[in-house]
Amino acid sequence: MQRSSPTGSPDPRRARAPWADSLFAFAAHAAAWLTLALLLGILVSLVMGAAPAIEAYGLSFLWRAEWDPAGEKFGGLVMIYGTLMTSIIALVIAVPVSFGIALFLTELSPNWLRRPLGVAVELLAAVPSIVYGMWGLLVFGPLLGTYVQQPLQALFKGVPVLGALFSGPPVGIGLLSAGIILAIMIIPFIASVMRDVFTITPPMLKESAYGLGSTTWEVVWNVVLPYTKAGVIGGVMLGLGRALGETMAVTFVIGNMNQLDSLSLFEAANSITSALANEFAEAGEGLHQASLIYLGLVLFFITFVVLTCSKLLLARLKKNEGARS
Repeated sequence: MQRSSPTGSPDPRRARAPWADSLFAFAAHAAAWLTLALLLGILVSLVMGAAPAIEAYGLSFLWRAEWDPAGEKFGGLVMIYGTLMTSIIALVIAVPVSFGIALFLTELSPNWLRRPLGVAVELLAAVPSIVYGMWGLLVFGPLLGTYVQQPLQALFKGVPVLGALFSGPPVGIGLLSAGIILAIMIIPFIASVMRDVFTITPPMLKESAYGLGSTTWEVVWNVVLPYTKAGVIGGVMLGLGRALGETMAVTFVIGNMNQLDSLSLFEAANSITSALANEFAEAGEGLHQASLIYLGLVLFFITFVVLTCSKLLLARLKKNEGARS
């Protein structure tokens, strides 16, 4: 929009309605401060609600494994471990698959398939989480226990570490099942972001690399990824945030058992979100409710740490990029 007249005088529209710009600036500032106020309000309410548990346990709540509502003894280690393990499993599975989907859609897919396949991937994000949970419990879990866990148990029977990793009843419920379901749920988010950032790579850079004899993989690894690394990391962090906060799907397939007796991927476990979903409605006022809110505060802190680490990583990448140039 033209800001001034050819003679250098102020734009007549700006001179007639200075209140419009002032109102827009005020609304923008108000929206920004409102966001910060809401974030601070959530944090303060969590701290106030968790105050009895914080006073009773302090930071030892983070490494206490006992969770006994009847005995008024609480610790969050089991839930924190389940949350982190399922999210890590989901990322290990989802990031390579999402990268392959984005690579196929941007570099290898024929034109007639590119748009329908992209829409199909995005539609996976619209499936309600409870549907994923029901499918995981009724269909995927039994298949995982029968055709994956049982063969692995027979193959690694007697092996000291691997045998324990696949132990447990073959029902397909546990950390691995929850992690795989989470991976399926976050693949559309990561793949869509990767596809979008891959498409903004200047075609001249890619065509130049192809002209020099580079293969598709070399173009993606040496040209596309360095150019779009900030967007790729942002997409991964988006998927990790979804995995950390997912509730219903995890509640269906993780088993909801507070135990750390076995490190098996197929043993029933628990997570912060599933514990909140299962117990908060029945928790009475007092230490039980405060401990659940303390778990929510811990999840809030974990998400904050993840976002902070991603920002620091991006800043470091930009700094190194400037040093090379």
